[in-house]
Amino acid sequence: FDSEWRTKHFIHSKGLRKAREVHAQLLDLMRQQKLEPRSAGGSWDVIRKAICAAYFYNSSKIKGIGEYINLLSGIPSALHPSSALFGLGYTPDYVCYHELISTTKEYMSCVTAVEGEWLAEAGPMFFSVKESFETMLQKRQKERTEKDAMERQMQLKTQQDKEEEEALRLQSSQLRSASASSRRGQSTATIGRAGANATPRFMPKKRGRLGL
Repeated sequence: FDSEWRTKHFIHSKGLRKAREVHAQLLDLMRQQKLEPRSAGGSWDVIRKAICAAYFYNSSKIKGIGEYINLLSGIPSALHPSSALFGLGYTPDYVCYHELISTTKEYMSCVTAVEGEWLAEAGPMFFSVKESFETMLQKRQKERTEKDAMERQMQLKTQQDKEEEEALRLQSSQLRSASASSRRGQSTATIGRAGANATPRFMPKKRGRLGL
């Protein structure tokens, strides 16, 4: 590795070699399982979620300023000064670590910030997410909005059905009226029946008596 590049990006050569070894191991495993290696690109959440799925049992939640507590064992711990999260300016609510270093107190080594929802997905038998009051209000507001939208759609659908039914009824009435008019205009003349279109009745002329 280029020492100048490592110095410029504050990367330790030992850690870089370890990362290359892990990458080679992952590639071998994927080839054994006949999986196609794909890069995550710039999405670090995919990598953090994978680490969370593997180390959810070594997860800690923030308890105070720079102090964490293990979610399963309850052991208090802190970020190691060599960690990238130490001195970051803010402390994540949830972290996963690789190992604990015991000196004057317990320090977490190889720490990664994770989300509480990821812990609930990876270890549902150990963790569950409790909704806050604000989250419950937002959820209820969303449900109410969706319900109103659904009711408006149902009302619109009902109105459209009524309009279509009324149009069909009007069309049917017009067709019946047109059919009746056609039948009246094409009525057949019948002999011996009175009427404008009927055949006139034959009336023999009366003859007077012949005188002798």
